Amino acid sequence: MGELILVRHGETEWSRARRHTGLTDVPLTARGEEQARALRPALKERRIVRTLVSPAERARRTAGLAGLPAAETDPDLREWDYGGYEGITTAEIRETRPGWFLWDDGVVPGDAGHPGETVDQVGARADAVLARVGPLADGLLAEGLLAKGLLAKGDVALVAHGHFLRVLTARWLGLEPALGRLFMLGTGTLSALGTEHDRPVVSAWNVPPP
Repeated sequence: MGELILVRHGETEWSRARRHTGLTDVPLTARGEEQARALRPALKERRIVRTLVSPAERARRTAGLAGLPAAETDPDLREWDYGGYEGITTAEIRETRPGWFLWDDGVVPGDAGHPGETVDQVGARADAVLARVGPLADGLLAEGLLAKGLLAKGDVALVAHGHFLRVLTARWLGLEPALGRLFMLGTGTLSALGTEHDRPVVSAWNVPPP
């Protein structure tokens, strides 16, 4: 089968300030756009048969600038809903919750637009994505080429967000969602999930643009 190519979107003002950016649609900075363009050479070396992207503009813009083909929006690729911690840094949260750690302690509810999610709810979304893209990477469902009677074995690109992709990686490996904490992921980076002897592995991780 092909690999899952994980692309974390480029830098935003909030990611640079280390603010929790869930459902708020913050645009890329100029540096974030440069990061996305710099991913093109590495992605061109891949045979990507399908691209799925988060609904957030920062992810869709990254996909376009990186030259990924025919990106389709997948709402399950959205970032963790941080609820009442949206837009707030860890340091600020710890002023009232000393020692707070997202992966252990979770979030508090916010307003109607930011109700918040548990790590297990994020894991359920990651499981739903993996259930859909597994057959794609295995060459069973590449729509455009399949319509022509061809099988299109190749890679599937997922363009999304740091915490969500970390949870998805944990689930790919058969780990509980909270163990996504083990996989630090920078903006504008590439990672790859594959198999070795039919067992899931991480074949590349947190690779910055050249």
